[in-house]
Amino acid sequence: MEKYPGKKNTAVFISGRGSNLKSLIKHSKKKNSLIKIVLVISNNPDAEGLKYASNSKIKIYGNKNKSNFENKSLNLLKKYNIDLICLAGFMKILSGNFIKKFSKPILNIHPSLLPKYKGLNTHERAIKNMDRFAGASIHKVTEKLDSGKVILQKKVKILKSDNVRSLEKKVLKIEHEIYPKAVDKFLTNL
Repeated sequence: MEKYPGKKNTAVFISGRGSNLKSLIKHSKKKNSLIKIVLVISNNPDAEGLKYASNSKIKIYGNKNKSNFENKSLNLLKKYNIDLICLAGFMKILSGNFIKKFSKPILNIHPSLLPKYKGLNTHERAIKNMDRFAGASIHKVTEKLDSGKVILQKKVKILKSDNVRSLEKKVLKIEHEIYPKAVDKFLTNL
């Protein structure tokens, strides 16, 4: 597949509605963006985000089969000359083997101020611990869960009136804002 001048061929991995995917696609269409999204992969063939990607004329692949998901994905990444993977609401942990075989950068967005609250239920944990702030982090993926170098973070104030749902909405809003910035920052510093 042909490379786009100055833009990195990018694959986005999703599991659900694809709200961060939409923000990345919108960003990728800007002239000064450093990415061209050429492939969207999901471990959920019914993910809403796949329909959005398809409507945006981006190649899609959805596969529920755990045993061959990674191998099929690696073949597609090679076929489309992918330089970068952005995990955007991808609810599956990639194996160390996959990370080694891909051997190029993988970024992830996580709904907490890492290194705090790795894994799931981040908003619930922040509220339970009476934290003053929550937020989102974009980090480089390593074999250790949510432990790679943080590229960009932004925080939001947790109000006394916040519950898990309201906090989730606030954090999601800043995710959409900072993921595209983090991708460009990361690629600029490569």
